[in-house]
Amino acid sequence: MQETLLRAWRHPESLDPTRGSVRAWLFTTARNLAIDAWRRRSTRVGEVYTDELPEPPEAVDEAERAVEAWTVAEALNRLSPPHREVLIECFYQGRSVAEAAARLGVPPGTVKSRTHYALRSLRLALVEMGVTR
Repeated sequence: MQETLLRAWRHPESLDPTRGSVRAWLFTTARNLAIDAWRRRSTRVGEVYTDELPEPPEAVDEAERAVEAWTVAEALNRLSPPHREVLIECFYQGRSVAEAAARLGVPPGTVKSRTHYALRSLRLALVEMGVTR
């Protein structure tokens, strides 16, 4: 209610009776403010209070990361060139579908379908290489 009256005070031109009902303007403003507040509350993640300290992050094993990188590189080499290109553009270069499409010279729908089939092929290549997860 306070915010509604504050807006009325800040925008007195909106309260001109020749422009329409003042009552309707006040109710519409209050309704919009209530909807905005509800939307804000529903999108925010609630805060979590705890007396426990968070667990320290796991130590990163650089050797394991290197082996994983080599394995994925080998699996990527087993893909067809169009599938490999689209995965590199979208995942390694961080490009959007539109950016990858422009860079590769194909329509965005083609990038989407190639990405889908490339990921399926990559998963199959990794399974053939003995990677299970």
